[in-house]
Amino acid sequence: MLQQSTLRETNRHLFVPAERRIPKIRIETRQAETLFGKRIVVVIDSWPKSSKYPQGHFVRALGDIGDKETENEVLLLEHDIPHTAFSQRVLNCLPTADWTASEEEISKRKDLRDVTICSVDPPGCTDIDDALHCRVLPNGNFEVGVHIADVTHFVRPGTALDLEAANRGTTVYLTDRRIDMVPELLSSNLCSLRSNVERLAFTCIWEITPETETVNVQFTKSIIKSKASLTYAEAQSIIDDASRTDDVAASLRHLNNLAKKLKAKRIEKGALTLASPEIRFEVDSETHDPIQVQEKQLRDTNSMVEEFMLLANVSVAKKIYDEFSQCAVLRRHPSPPYSNFDPMLAVCKAYGIEMDVTSNKTLATSLENAVVSGNDYFNTMLRILTTRCMMQAKYFTSGMMPENDFYHYGLAMNIYTHFTSPIRRYADVLVHRLLAVSIGADASYPDLLDKNKTQAICNNLNHRHVMAQYASRASVGLHTQLFFRARNLLEQGYILTVRKNALQVLIPKYGLEGTLYLDSGNIKSTYDEEACTQTVSGHTFHIFDPVTVKVSLDSTNIQHQKLKIDLVEPQVEGLSIREDNSAENTSDKKSPRKKLKTKK
Repeated sequence: MLQQSTLRETNRHLFVPAERRIPKIRIETRQAETLFGKRIVVVIDSWPKSSKYPQGHFVRALGDIGDKETENEVLLLEHDIPHTAFSQRVLNCLPTADWTASEEEISKRKDLRDVTICSVDPPGCTDIDDALHCRVLPNGNFEVGVHIADVTHFVRPGTALDLEAANRGTTVYLTDRRIDMVPELLSSNLCSLRSNVERLAFTCIWEITPETETVNVQFTKSIIKSKASLTYAEAQSIIDDASRTDDVAASLRHLNNLAKKLKAKRIEKGALTLASPEIRFEVDSETHDPIQVQEKQLRDTNSMVEEFMLLANVSVAKKIYDEFSQCAVLRRHPSPPYSNFDPMLAVCKAYGIEMDVTSNKTLATSLENAVVSGNDYFNTMLRILTTRCMMQAKYFTSGMMPENDFYHYGLAMNIYTHFTSPIRRYADVLVHRLLAVSIGADASYPDLLDKNKTQAICNNLNHRHVMAQYASRASVGLHTQLFFRARNLLEQGYILTVRKNALQVLIPKYGLEGTLYLDSGNIKSTYDEEACTQTVSGHTFHIFDPVTVKVSLDSTNIQHQKLKIDLVEPQVEGLSIREDNSAENTSDKKSPRKKLKTKK
């Protein structure tokens, strides 16, 4: 933003970057009066030795500070998210809106239109990548199919559409919108595996025993016609409804039972079950402002879909690596160095809990046994803390590193890739092309088999993937701020970390963290690093202790508005505020105390 100058009628002004690590920038502009209070973009041109500040120039104004559309644009720019409209060159690569598969194309594919296939996704999902089926074979085994949108039929190598998708790398999911990797005609229509319409797919079909041993697997291009597009809640309801005996219900129940056994096997091998607070906003249909927030509910059906997507990804990874040992696109998750676990181990030591982090298997076992009597949320908090000890998973080309480094630590798998979401991840597009060549369903091309060029693409995908995650979190943070503009709410929180001058509090309902600072002159505190405690006015705060806080929006700094938390319970002299002084929930006229008790 532009800083108000103390000099009248001057064209020289200071620009204050949103990123605090960047210094102020001196610019010259005659538009200052119209730019105050707006988010603007400035470029640094030089930094003369004689100047305290770098010199730059004004590029463009984005809009008013605090305006949702402006702040959305800011977070997309800050996280290097390509978000301009698709160019005409890209759109020229698309088929017509009324496209249907030709009889010649159908004749090349396995016809699965009569199979009871269904998809299970989050509410409101329109880019449906995957669908499933399961049926009992005459020998008592199960035929399980994972059907993935055949995006590569439409996105051909070297086209403007392909180059744009490769650059974008991934679809970015914000709270109130989606930045597509491919145009909407493909993402939400022709590629999306919606119910009761014929769609091209890439299919993995296994024969699996009742104890989840794989007898065989085949890969084939197919044509399908999904019988149902379900949400996780709808699928769970069908599974639980004993009166449902139709083919969809039978398929879902078999899939669910097999998934539970597959998950048990993975965990036995050392796969980690970690945690991170995830929330979902309910937005006003007209203003698109958040009006309600709730934690995402995880059901058996979430895990059911996940298990078969993992099975497909592993099966495809083995296939493309066997066929293309030097240029297979894979995904690895490095083991964290021991020092990464120091914060988590300090917490466990304070609670007298033994943790073995020598391997993912020992870590998974330790996490399972880490329980504290009287603190039901302790294990979840510990898993959240453990998640933060992990390394970042990355795409790579198989010929660029030794096979010993292929290991995926979090999933406890020796080889892994991404195959199941080609609508929203370009890595999956590359994997589809490799798999298609390996089964003779498509032709190869030079760049696909060039490990150096493929690795360069993987490097971009890793960058885009991380930035998309950060942008998504920033969007949640922005909408949380918007939610609290007219609200002061009492909420349950947990002390996530204890520092020398502060307590970091996690509020699971909103997936947010706030800081209670202890460096005020009238607060006397004693920090015990070994025990992970802070003692304030005779009260000792332990890590993971439950607390009640008031959450509000601090707008004193227009450039950096932030959520503020105040301690309500326990009542600690000099630190806590009185509950009867806190504002009411503007959408609920019950007393805050009564609302809090009801929630507990």
